[in-house]
Amino acid sequence: MKSTAPLPSLETQPATRLSELAVGERGKVTGFDAASYDPGRLLEMGVTQGATIEAVRVAPLGDPIDFKVRGYHLSLRRREATAIYIERL
Repeated sequence: MKSTAPLPSLETQPATRLSELAVGERGKVTGFDAASYDPGRLLEMGVTQGATIEAVRVAPLGDPIDFKVRGYHLSLRRREATAIYIERL
């Protein structure tokens, strides 16, 4: 007997990570990957769900990345930025 489970929607997009933003792009924080990084420190710095964040510049060797969130600049290591899920704006 065949399964009648619905097929996944083509409209669903895979989650984008903050580290994937190009300089000048903005996104809205949608969640965290708690398995790879503890989000507690990020929450204390204002990176909360729903916050708008913009990639400002990247260091010459690609790490750290400078972001603008809640009116101030925040430098994050690439591994920290990879643990943050966003929706591109």
